[in-house]
Amino acid sequence: MEHHHSIVRLIPVLLLLILIPGVQAAETYGYVTQWGSTGTGDGQFRMPVGIAIDAAGSIYVADGENNRVQKFTPDGIFVTKWGSGGTGNGQFFMPFGIALDSSGNVLVTDNNNHRVQKFAPDGAYLAKFASAGTGNGSLYYPWGIVTAADGTIYVVDNSNHRVQKFDAAGSFLTRWGSQGTGTGQFSFPAGIALDSAGNVYVVDTWNHRVQKFASDGTFLSTWGSGGSGSGQFNYPGGIAIDDEDNVFVTDTMNHRVQKFAADGTFITEWGGLGSANGQFDAPTGIAVDASGNIYVGDGQHNRVQKFSLQPQVLPLPGMSSVPTDPGDDGLFEDLNGNGRADFADVTLFFTHMEWITENEPLPNFDFNGNGRIDFADITKLFEEL
Repeated sequence: MEHHHSIVRLIPVLLLLILIPGVQAAETYGYVTQWGSTGTGDGQFRMPVGIAIDAAGSIYVADGENNRVQKFTPDGIFVTKWGSGGTGNGQFFMPFGIALDSSGNVLVTDNNNHRVQKFAPDGAYLAKFASAGTGNGSLYYPWGIVTAADGTIYVVDNSNHRVQKFDAAGSFLTRWGSQGTGTGQFSFPAGIALDSAGNVYVVDTWNHRVQKFASDGTFLSTWGSGGSGSGQFNYPGGIAIDDEDNVFVTDTMNHRVQKFAADGTFITEWGGLGSANGQFDAPTGIAVDASGNIYVGDGQHNRVQKFSLQPQVLPLPGMSSVPTDPGDDGLFEDLNGNGRADFADVTLFFTHMEWITENEPLPNFDFNGNGRIDFADITKLFEEL
């Protein structure tokens, strides 16, 4: 009876609060899985750097100090490997960047050999191009690499402080950039990625920023500065772009990943220095698959971590706090975000059941598991208090 009177007393207040818009919650990326450890065995790494994903979802990792490429399933099961230390065809001296072309061939920047090598998906050697130098088509410690749908290859020529563009056969087409801090200039750039329009995004590492160019090298925009705040960088390394042109950057020495819109607007971030799941120590390589999962090369921990976008739970109308999951079971019984499930949450559910149906992820609020939001969920929530 007391519960009934509580609802009656709260109705006028809740009717007022329902008119107040809710606060938009930030996107959250959750840890999914990881693989790797320090070593030279299958599935182990010594400084994993570049990561690339093929059309089937297979993961390719440039295993830098092991001078090889390793291939995994999307869940991290080892498939194959190739490469060894050296200067011969199919050998590497610190492979850093890695990319897939439209035929599924694997292109690798062989950093200390100042060249790019091309392989079939099974690791069979196909071709190479470039050598050490400063002229057109020559490279000096190349880092990031990406391919366009037409086969065009873009290579970050790290210590020449420029980007070079090649055709599918590795013939030089054009270049842009020089050392400096001005727009279109670079200081030891690293990662590179393309958006759906063919624009080129370059991680300008020592300038602590991202620069965006047209496919011919025309400067378009830039964002970032040195620091640890949202949208700032501390020697960023890798970059990846999803199907919706969201931009993900490994903020290497801030030990985190940051996500931006294509215009550089900050969206969210995750990570932090540490060895726990979801933490990093100098992450560099990053890739995104067709489902939006993010794979990060956790450099000093010699592992790859996988993340996915979590269902976006919003504050209910009139609430400033986001609902929480006190039982850590995927069910957000704490609707008012005060850290516990109580009768106030039952009242909120009853009052905002229609809003919850339209705005919240159903699995997180379907307390009785019948596949819909209804009065039975209120009863279930009440019974669990």
